[in-house]
Amino acid sequence: MIPAIFAYHAPRSVPDALALLSQFGDDAKLLAGGHSLLPMMKLRFAQPAHLIDLNRIDALRGIREDGGTVVIGAMTVENDLIDSPALRAKVPLLPEAVMLIADPQVRNRGTIGGDIAHGDPGNDHPALSIVLDAAFTLQGPQGTRQVAAADFFLGTYMTAMAADEILTEIRVPAFAPKTGYAYEKLKRKTGDFATAAAAVVMRMDGGKVSHIRIALTNVAPAAVHATDAEAALHGQPLTDAAIEDAVAKAEAACDPAEDLRGDAAYKTAMAGQMLRRALRKAAARCQ
Repeated sequence: MIPAIFAYHAPRSVPDALALLSQFGDDAKLLAGGHSLLPMMKLRFAQPAHLIDLNRIDALRGIREDGGTVVIGAMTVENDLIDSPALRAKVPLLPEAVMLIADPQVRNRGTIGGDIAHGDPGNDHPALSIVLDAAFTLQGPQGTRQVAAADFFLGTYMTAMAADEILTEIRVPAFAPKTGYAYEKLKRKTGDFATAAAAVVMRMDGGKVSHIRIALTNVAPAAVHATDAEAALHGQPLTDAAIEDAVAKAEAACDPAEDLRGDAAYKTAMAGQMLRRALRKAAARCQ
């Protein structure tokens, strides 16, 4: 199908983009990689009167280190995350997990900020950003603010970002020594959304779990931060019984929508299975 008529804007700076957002209000949409918005426009599920393209704002691209934090521009494409020496050295979960997102063509165009700001529970970056303890920098007419990833995702296509704000960067703390990590994802075919996926970041001290973050993809209206599962493991040896207790608590937090990927019971069980695999892989990397 053909989108409805719209005016196209290509600002060269964040202030110019914010001015356009303020001018056009609810009639405007931001364009990043376009993989989500453009199909919705073609189907006329979205009919913005004004499209504000962020692709010419160079300040929104790039990866840099800021002390013990890796800072990622929101318009950085997925393939640049895979190729980043800083991420491979400091936050290796992210480039490894991005290899599981869609396919090379999509990763060459899709941006990390677009994935996050869209608020789709099927996207991978929400769960990844939660376990990475990431923070998002939002810029609006009143200035900038930071929101923790764990507080950002509110529901399906719902986030803590205001309508007049732009996500400008993602700030990720570098891993401490001997941090284990894993992202296990079940999908039907290359390029598909996850049927279910589990992200884990952990550390062990004296044979016990000293740090643990767990999040799940596509098994609820928003990425699931499995805090009860984390609490079940923290301070405990990672025994089979402890893993099963954590899996049960994570599954209890699931509320998946039924679709062609499976019914609720199947998706919940697959989330548990992905978590078992992720916990064991992450534990093996705590060396």
